[in-house]
Amino acid sequence: MMKILVDLHTHTVSSGHAYSTITENMKAASQKGLAIVAMTDHTPGIPGAPPVVHFDNLKVLPSEMFGVKLLKGAEANIINYEGEIDLPQATLNGLDIVLASLHSPCIGFADKETVTAGIIKVMENPYVNIIGHPGDNRYPLDLEAVVKASKRTGTLLEINNASLKPGSFRPGVRENLIEMLGYCKAYEVPVVLGTDAHFHEDIGEFKEAIELLESLEFPAKLVLNTDPDRLLCHIKQKRLK
Repeated sequence: MMKILVDLHTHTVSSGHAYSTITENMKAASQKGLAIVAMTDHTPGIPGAPPVVHFDNLKVLPSEMFGVKLLKGAEANIINYEGEIDLPQATLNGLDIVLASLHSPCIGFADKETVTAGIIKVMENPYVNIIGHPGDNRYPLDLEAVVKASKRTGTLLEINNASLKPGSFRPGVRENLIEMLGYCKAYEVPVVLGTDAHFHEDIGEFKEAIELLESLEFPAKLVLNTDPDRLLCHIKQKRLK
């Protein structure tokens, strides 16, 4: 089994519908032997999420807690198919990592051509490091085109563990991820895993994602969560572009 050392998609009580503090999350990460955790609370477009000032003030948090490196980030909402997200550039510039995701309270469903074009525009944003939970059939994608855009822009595609769990509200994710991972393998495009944890016990729990990757014999070298230094380098290089 591949050893996952990084969780890049986690939420705290600040998201409005999550149930653990940053201290509880980081303690759990330390107990599970993680090296890095990204705190990526929802941005203002989600009901109950914090205002922009919350993300501007993340600088008050330490860069390490309980021996685990803390990346101060956000899960931003894609708000239109022109590639806009709901945090200003000045705020994005102060964050260590940014996920951008499609959430139904913030953007309507659309056809494959429209969604694909919009996602690729988001990927061209130098501040966006990861596209969160792709594969939802309500937001259909030309997965080959998106994988090629990932390679070109350095924007990583997420294998979202929560979306693979039984009872997930996102339809078609498993089948779409199988197709997406096939293109990633063929084009040698790295991916990242995220738990999308909304409670501290789920931090670092990647059972469903790992089972999928192993069933496809997906190369561990293309899963950046297995190599913290390489992952941090990849994120930094995207910003330098």
